[in-house]
This record gives sequence, C-alpha cells and structure tokens, in this order.
Amino acid sequence: MVLLGFDLAVQGSGKAGTNPEQLFAIGYAACFDNALILTARRLKKAVTGSRTSVELYVELSGLPEPAAMELVEATHHVCPYSNAVRGNVEVRLHVFVK
Repeated sequence: MVLLGFDLAVQGSGKAGTNPEQLFAIGYAACFDNALILTARRLKKAVTGSRTSVELYVELSGLPEPAAMELVEATHHVCPYSNAVRGNVEVRLHVFVK
C-alpha cells in the first residue's frame, strides 16, 4: 500500500505546506494523462507520448489592459506551478479587465 501525506497550508499564510491549488493541478494533470492512455488503448490508438497544455484565464479590475497583461506575465514567472511546468507544458495566458 502506498500512502501519501502532505502538510497542508493556505496560500499566503506563511505556513509551510502544500496548498489546495497545487493538489488540484497535480491530481488533474495526472488523472487526465492516465485517462488519455487508457482511452487510447480502448480505442486501439497507438500513442507513443502525450503533452498537456494549460489555458489560464485571469480577470482583473483596477488596471488598464496593458498593465494587467504585464502583471499576469510577471506572475507567470513567479508562480511555483508555472515554474514547475515551464518547458514541459504549454501555458497560454488570457487577461480580461473589468
């Protein structure tokens, strides 16, 4: 039996640990990739590899559109998840200003 244990922390709390957003992203990506392999086998499709991409939709208020895009792009370079997938997963950023 394999057990998984995490110290959980709310993002921004200063407490060391994994936050729910990280768990969701990891679980979703792993589940989707395994489902892709299973479905390919069922449909008798010879898949030799797979790739995941991410679409991030960010809605901001209080900034003009160019400043909002600059902020989101800078955040994409700071975010631990963005850094973890950089070079392995295509990420497309979409910014909307209210």
